[in-house]
Amino acid sequence: MVEPLLRVDGVVKEYGRGVLTRALDDVNLTLAGGEFAALIGPSGSGKSTLLNVIGLLDSPTRGRVLVGGTVATGQSERSLTALRARTLGFVFQFHHLLPAFTALENVMLPAWGDAGFASAEMMARARELLVDVGLGDCAGRRITQLSGGQQQRVAIARALSRRPPLILADEPTGNLDTASAEAVLLLMRRFNRELGTTFLIVTHDPRIADRCDRVIEIVDGRIRSDGPPGLASAGGSAAPVSVARTAP
Repeated sequence: MVEPLLRVDGVVKEYGRGVLTRALDDVNLTLAGGEFAALIGPSGSGKSTLLNVIGLLDSPTRGRVLVGGTVATGQSERSLTALRARTLGFVFQFHHLLPAFTALENVMLPAWGDAGFASAEMMARARELLVDVGLGDCAGRRITQLSGGQQQRVAIARALSRRPPLILADEPTGNLDTASAEAVLLLMRRFNRELGTTFLIVTHDPRIADRCDRVIEIVDGRIRSDGPPGLASAGGSAAPVSVARTAP
């Protein structure tokens, strides 16, 4: 049996002292390689907390998280940093690009920061990714010279720079106009299909969720439904759907 790319087992996350707030309540979730899934739910439902736990940015109070077959829970910060670097990419609503840097330099940053120096190989990889996202002619432009949609495409290229098997996208189209949001969604879908990269996309936009293969709905810290698009709005539930793909 193939090990899931991501496994969340019985995760509980509580905040506070004395009076505890339970943000996640016995969450179980798996993602297979090649899935294209949405995570939805009302404000305060636990979406961001779950994404932080999956992204190894926060530790669960109880339960465990496995990424790529490696148990992340309980590891040192140094080990978690290394695990994040080789398995995870992040795309945020507020893209967190460095405005003083060029598009090329921003795409290079994950590998550059890890190695401590910029190499010709890193630069070539970054240029290749900018071409892939349709920004080959913008490599030398500063981030402030790019539109919101172009900036988000740079963020996607940056997330892919170390070829992670899993990309976590937190409201990646939230600040974009309709046309730019469509372009970003199509770009993520293309990398999913062509490279087999797994995407978990947090979104409030039902149009985005409806175009994913799987929609996971979280309410009050618990997964209420998990299955094909339309299931959450119908209030149903189903067993998780796994779509396995291999890169060409």
